[in-house]
Amino acid sequence: MNNKSLWIIFLLAAAVVGFLAGRSLGPGESGGTTAAGGDSEREILYWVAPMDANYRRDEPGKSPMGMDLVPVYADEVDSQPGTVKIDPTVVNNLGVRTSKAERGELPRHIDTVGYVQFDEDTLHHVHTRVDGWIEKLATKATGDPVEKGQLLFELYSPTLVNAKQEFLAALRSNNTVLLQASRERLAALGVTESQIKRLEQDRKAGQRVRVYADADGVIAHLGVREGIFVTPADEVMSIAELDKVWVLAEVFEREAAWVRPGQMAMVELDYLPGKMWHGTVDYVYPELDPKTRTLTVRIRFDNEEEMLRPNMFARVTIDGDDTGPVVHVPREAVIRGGTIDRVVVALGEGRYRSRPVTLGIESHDRVAIRSGLEAGEEIVVSGQFLIDSESNIEAALARMDSNNDDMQHDHSQMNHGEMNHGTMDHSQMDHGDMDHETMDHDEMDHSQMDHGDMNHEDMDHSQMDHDDMDHGDMDHEAMEHDQ
Repeated sequence: MNNKSLWIIFLLAAAVVGFLAGRSLGPGESGGTTAAGGDSEREILYWVAPMDANYRRDEPGKSPMGMDLVPVYADEVDSQPGTVKIDPTVVNNLGVRTSKAERGELPRHIDTVGYVQFDEDTLHHVHTRVDGWIEKLATKATGDPVEKGQLLFELYSPTLVNAKQEFLAALRSNNTVLLQASRERLAALGVTESQIKRLEQDRKAGQRVRVYADADGVIAHLGVREGIFVTPADEVMSIAELDKVWVLAEVFEREAAWVRPGQMAMVELDYLPGKMWHGTVDYVYPELDPKTRTLTVRIRFDNEEEMLRPNMFARVTIDGDDTGPVVHVPREAVIRGGTIDRVVVALGEGRYRSRPVTLGIESHDRVAIRSGLEAGEEIVVSGQFLIDSESNIEAALARMDSNNDDMQHDHSQMNHGEMNHGTMDHSQMDHGDMDHETMDHDEMDHSQMDHGDMNHEDMDHSQMDHDDMDHGDMDHEAMEHDQ
């Protein structure tokens, strides 16, 4: 045998020895260092309570139940119930969009509706101070415009005619005291100072008294017609000014604490889109409407152009005070449920998980998150309903698997001595497949067993090892062997 052949044999032997040595060194021996230091190299995302996965902290500590928090590693997130992983192509086809949860102040904007009303501070009610008849009515309908000093109606009253005649008699008597008393009586009955001076100059008592408007405005209410008899208790008409108006807004009960007098408000009308009126909250009414459960807020607006008409429908925005720093997300990201509200959190690398949250106030298109989410976390704002459904299915399947594992009974721990075999239907049991060798018949109370109901013809006794059975405890007298 030459040297070349010896070298070949030597190399083959070395290869075989190396292979056998490698197989003898198990994977546990070669990976012991990695396993020992594996936990220190793994990334910890957060710490959770063992009994409540929703209780999360950024550092170790104790749970509300006093148990140590356990770490959640980045490579274990996918194994948590409810976490789903979606292919990037599917994510693109679903149109999934994400946004980050932000921390900051939220303005308490109140968006509601209201109705334009007359400013009641400028409303004038017209009454007569004596009984009489409306002889001539100058304004014919509600809504007619009137100007200051314009004739409204003429009244005939015997009481006023008598007062005028007494005044003229006092003038002729030159009795200063009587004249002053007559003048004051005419003024008390509603005769103006200019009409008294005219009566003093003409020295003639007319049968009618004219009533004039005290301010510009419109007839808000007309309660008489010509020829009607009126008393001081009857409202003849009411005149309202339009240079200032009220808007009565309805604020929801949950937003009642946000509004107070002095806040700025804006109004927009449907018939003039894009035009805004700016006013201030004048008064917050003390009680809620029992039917609509809303709080009425009175807002005052200047209306020099008279473009705001009473009973118009208006969209109202009231600027409330800002909140403190809170975590908030887009309103469209929230999935509202009957008892639990959720958001879908994007965990990265195509992984998503539905998470319950507690909501705070809503302001325009943002919603405050009181608990369940941290600032900076990425959430899904479009396509989250499909992901949430898949997440719930995954969580439900995980719970089902856990329940199935718990239902696997260990029959070796069952105490057959406590079982009442007398009530068992042995006729439906196939004893041929039973392994009687592993059964401990010493613990069985055969005195409580009714063998009379057992169908021995269907039992395969060929597989039974009668040598290991202890027949000493069996009550053969109670057994019916007729069957």
